[in-house]
Amino acid sequence: MKRFKAALSNLRFINSSSPIRVTPTRSPQLTHNHQVSHFSLHISPPHFAPFQFHDFRFPTTQQKRNFSSKPNSIVDLVLTNAWSQGFEHELEKCYPSLTHETVVYILKHLDNDPQKASSFFNWVCKKEWFLASSSLCNLVLRILANNITIDQFWVTLTMMKKKGFYLDRMTYTMILEGFRREKMNRDFACLKTFFKRMLKENARQSVFNKVVGVISGSEWGDEVMNELAELKIKYSDSFVIRALKELRVCPLKAYKFFQWVGEQSGYQQNSVTYNAVARVLARPGSVDEFWSVVEEMKSVNHELDIDTFMNIEMQFVKNQMMEDAVKLYEVMMNGSYEPSDHDCCVLLNAIATSDSPNSELVFRVTEKYESKGHTLTKEIYDGIHRCLTSAGKFDEAENIVKTMRNAGYDQDNTTYSQVVFGLCKMKRVEEACNVLEEMESSGCIPDNKTWSVLIQGLCAANEVEKASLCLITMVEKGCNADADVIGVMVDSYLSQERIDTAYKFLVEMVRNHGASPRQRTYEKLIENLLGIGKIEDAIDLLCWMHKHKYSPFIKPIVQYVSKSGTVEDAEKFLKAWRKKSHMSHSAYLHVFESFVGEGRLSEAKDLLCKCPSRIQKRKQVSEFFASAENQITATASAN
Repeated sequence: MKRFKAALSNLRFINSSSPIRVTPTRSPQLTHNHQVSHFSLHISPPHFAPFQFHDFRFPTTQQKRNFSSKPNSIVDLVLTNAWSQGFEHELEKCYPSLTHETVVYILKHLDNDPQKASSFFNWVCKKEWFLASSSLCNLVLRILANNITIDQFWVTLTMMKKKGFYLDRMTYTMILEGFRREKMNRDFACLKTFFKRMLKENARQSVFNKVVGVISGSEWGDEVMNELAELKIKYSDSFVIRALKELRVCPLKAYKFFQWVGEQSGYQQNSVTYNAVARVLARPGSVDEFWSVVEEMKSVNHELDIDTFMNIEMQFVKNQMMEDAVKLYEVMMNGSYEPSDHDCCVLLNAIATSDSPNSELVFRVTEKYESKGHTLTKEIYDGIHRCLTSAGKFDEAENIVKTMRNAGYDQDNTTYSQVVFGLCKMKRVEEACNVLEEMESSGCIPDNKTWSVLIQGLCAANEVEKASLCLITMVEKGCNADADVIGVMVDSYLSQERIDTAYKFLVEMVRNHGASPRQRTYEKLIENLLGIGKIEDAIDLLCWMHKHKYSPFIKPIVQYVSKSGTVEDAEKFLKAWRKKSHMSHSAYLHVFESFVGEGRLSEAKDLLCKCPSRIQKRKQVSEFFASAENQITATASAN
């Protein structure tokens, strides 16, 4: 197969930056924080023995240079073998290369196999030559936080706490959300209690708060350094990492602290703390310092671990720092811990969907990927094609399609959808519509995604009528309009102040085509309907929201009724509410309070007379009206 670069000789590739080779080295000994008391959990320990953390150093740099194992070969060894005692003996031979970064790299490859991840982590933590860290334990907790390995999760968390490592807030929040999503209610409650007690019982919390307060409260200088020195703290890796994370809102101060603490007697920065400060600095206001840290790491034989790389890439993409994202990808590809094929695809997609798609950056990524001996996949070709079409470079995009065909990959719905999106973005809507005819003639039937891209593109080009016709055709051809398409259509109608049309469209799609709009689509349309006095239509949508099990959106309706609605409007709302809530008395009371709040006590009384007797006799309701009457009487007497 011809090389990708040669096949695209008519397209200009950017030369990638000079290789940056980083060799892993040892991570210095970790000083544990004060040990905190054990927290009793709701489960019994699993059958395996709890792992032990050891305070021994990693292999020396020279030892590792003499060992031929590479991180990828160790990953392959772990992935392709069932865990057993015999396999543990085989894995023991990799000892000199099992650095902290390599263990992180292996665990990231075991994301989808939490049982093996647990076995590997427990095995390596028992080794006298391995030094665990807070960041590594937090990574393991994220992997183990599921129904399959929940027992191992709690054992690991408890041992972390006993050894002075801390559960960081980001990991805590992520795991807590996972428990909520998976309805692991007991674990959800226990984790909240655990985290709260951990913070309360941490013997060094007050010292930590003092350090962070000194640094964040003043400009860095001699005064700050003197105050820190007077505290006479024996710094540990866990303490430094916590401080850096807490100072992420002022990254330059975090960097100054990182430099200062590394100069203190008895403390030496290592791979773990370098990775921590790199995460803090990877943002617009401190990116120069970030690259300075990367170069410094190289000079002392440290590398960014794969988890840190993924975290920083996400930050760069979020902040539209695509040049830095690509440069970092090149650095990692030149190092020991190559990003995965998936990471490559994610980066290509991020470039393509950025505010300013840059095809030169895409070519740098693919050239670096290919230079490491990898063959381009269909997903990577799609990433290149997506960027070119998004940038309006359709001739170059067609060349990519030809090259892709020569590599054995045919055009599919993804390929055509990207062309449709690019054409719509360039306001070439007629050509975009013609692409679907071309698809059908070539035997590739447009699917939901292709139709959705076209309709959204037409709406973006303010061609709402054409989008509506396409939607009708889409439904006639047996494709279902998804929530994104419905939301875009409703937004387009609302932007043209065609609120009635938006309402009729939404009801038609829900009632006759079984569509499920997003909650925000319902809410936005309800607000617009109330703006033109369409209370009945708004209440109708409220009922549909209930059928789709969305949380009630009653506040704007109650506000409308109490300010400018009638008693009959309030009745209609409450009637709809009764159908979906067993706690309807609370809705009645809410409406009464709103009427009175707007100075409309008489309307509140009229509504009360029309309410069911069970509402009229309710003690809370009687007390409310009595209180309202007394307040009005008192106000009148005072005047």
